[in-house]
This record gives sequence, structure tokens and C-alpha cells, in this order.
Amino acid sequence: MIELNPSKGKLLVSEPSILNDRAFNRSVVYLTEHNEDGYVGFIINKVTKFVLSDLIPTINCDFTIYSGGPVEQENLYFIHKLPHLIPNSIKIDKDIYWGGDFDKLSKLLNEKSIEQTDIRFFLGYSGWSVSQLNDELNESTWIVVDNKYPNLFTVKSNDLWKNQLLEFGGEYQIWANAPKNPELN
Repeated sequence: MIELNPSKGKLLVSEPSILNDRAFNRSVVYLTEHNEDGYVGFIINKVTKFVLSDLIPTINCDFTIYSGGPVEQENLYFIHKLPHLIPNSIKIDKDIYWGGDFDKLSKLLNEKSIEQTDIRFFLGYSGWSVSQLNDELNESTWIVVDNKYPNLFTVKSNDLWKNQLLEFGGEYQIWANAPKNPELN
């Protein structure tokens, strides 16, 4: 397997060996920032029980909320592909942007001018110092891969981790089909 360095726009796929890590077990993280202080990303395959209107009742929108990670879980974040509609967005990679003018976004959501396939919302984020993520990579906690999805927002979250492991092949195929809790098997 080709080993890549973590950087903005890459995916971190959790190794099957981190079964006991509640936050990151079977996770795929989209990296949104990499600088001298560290890395920031969002878990893109863990759906919460909330929709947007549950958290912000003034927005009449039932878009799914994802668990972005264990840091600042009381804060809402979003990534999207609509910089032409959402001012002050920060480019991550190719056609994906982070944040922007939330008042403008709220108005667009209430007007039904945005599709769920163009945006993803998260409670919390995932973050590492440079040395922390490097240590975790050296301990085989993560596999770094390119984001090969033409639209990350249309990828079915339930199968994302499993499909990544199936692509890796070999021993990963066994883990891809293992139950979430192997002790229950």
C-alpha cells in the first residue's frame, strides 16, 4: 500500500486495531487544515440522531448532523461546495470549502436554496498536534489516502469505512466484514 503524508483534503481511515477508541473506531476523517500547529478534520461517516433544525430551530431544515470528532462537540461546523453562495468560505481542496457567512447560509437554507448533497454539518471536530498525528501514524492507528470521491457529500456514510478497507485488500477484507463488536459474534 502506498503511504501518503497527511495534508488538507486527504482522508484518514482508522485501522481496525483501534476497536476500543469510541471516538475513532471505524472512522474516516476528512482533513480540512494542516499547519505548523497541527491538523484539523471531521469524521465524515458517523451520523448523529440530530438534524439541523433540532440544533437551530430558526432554520427550517432537516439536513443530517454528523459527529465531527471529540473536540468542541457543542459547536456546529460545516464544509460545502458552495463558495459562490456562502461568502468568506475557506478553500480546503478542489471543490470543498470550510465555513463561511453563517447568516447568509441560514437564509439560503430557509429558502431551500441548498441541497444536502452540497454541504455537511458536524458537531465537534477532530484535532491533532503534528507530533501526535505522526505518533498515531507510526503506531498504525491511521491510513492516509487520497479523497477520490467526486462529491464527498453523496458518499453513503454507513459503508464508507468498510469500502475503504475492502479497497485495501488482504487482511483488511476480513476486518471490513467483521461485526462492529467482535465479542458479540
